Amino acid sequence: MSLEPLNRYALGQKLTQLASADPLTFVQDGAGLDHSGARRVALTGAPGAGKSSLLAQLVGLRSQTGNRLGILAIDPSSPKNGGAILGDRIRMDDLEENDNIYIRSLGSRTAGDGLADNLYEMMNTMDEHHFDEVFVETVGVGQVGYGARELVDTVVLVVIPESGDMVQAMKSGISEMADIIVVNKADLPGARKMLNDINHIASVNPSCSDDNSWVTPVMLVSNKSPDYVAELSRNIDAHQAFIAGQQTGRARKVARARYRLQQVVDQQLAKLISQTSDEFFAAPLNRQVSTILAQLHDFQTIQTGDTS
Repeated sequence: MSLEPLNRYALGQKLTQLASADPLTFVQDGAGLDHSGARRVALTGAPGAGKSSLLAQLVGLRSQTGNRLGILAIDPSSPKNGGAILGDRIRMDDLEENDNIYIRSLGSRTAGDGLADNLYEMMNTMDEHHFDEVFVETVGVGQVGYGARELVDTVVLVVIPESGDMVQAMKSGISEMADIIVVNKADLPGARKMLNDINHIASVNPSCSDDNSWVTPVMLVSNKSPDYVAELSRNIDAHQAFIAGQQTGRARKVARARYRLQQVVDQQLAKLISQTSDEFFAAPLNRQVSTILAQLHDFQTIQTGDTS
């Protein structure tokens, strides 16, 4: 049975509403675990790694199957005024005319993990509109977006030959958060050396010795070669097939619900702390903690009517 045409206006309105919603409104609605319909893929990496251009080519290729694909491109919001440039989609102009592709730029707002506020609910909304795959481009923060690990199925880490700091981070185990590692801009000098360095790190410090574990592929990619992008697409399919045989759907839902709970609590705690007076911090730390936790409980009681 064919799907109804995507109602882009309704989807856009809903995502706008969610992007600026107070997270405690989701406490009131009493919603439980998400239904996790679409396959979810995140591209993460440092600023300038070429995530947007690579994502445009990848989604363009995968759209040839006729599947409905969504892109949520996250840009950093200013800590001063909360604004964001939302320029990622400029590199995706060629996708705009494809009826099977929907692109939405989002500001990170208060999220500090490379994602956006209320992204959990936005991803569920994409499921409600029957997307087959949703791609998330995280904020370029110089490290893997740890939050993406909980919300998506496959994390693609994009690095470039000049990413010396990223190699150092990999030595600390950060590469274990990625399912696929891509050395982008393979035509630049040093790309092959970067590939060899990452492979060496992986061989010295393997993330898992279990024969049944996923072995993270490390590959070269260049926008100038469609064959590279096609290989990345095949690796994504391979990882999706692997997790389908290793993880239960419920396990992924619980991990996402755990992330959601932490985000709701963290945002409310940050709000309460920001509203305290300077004098508040003269009190002993244990009293500060007790006061903030009591305020959190009182506010939650007011919102939900739960006095237990």
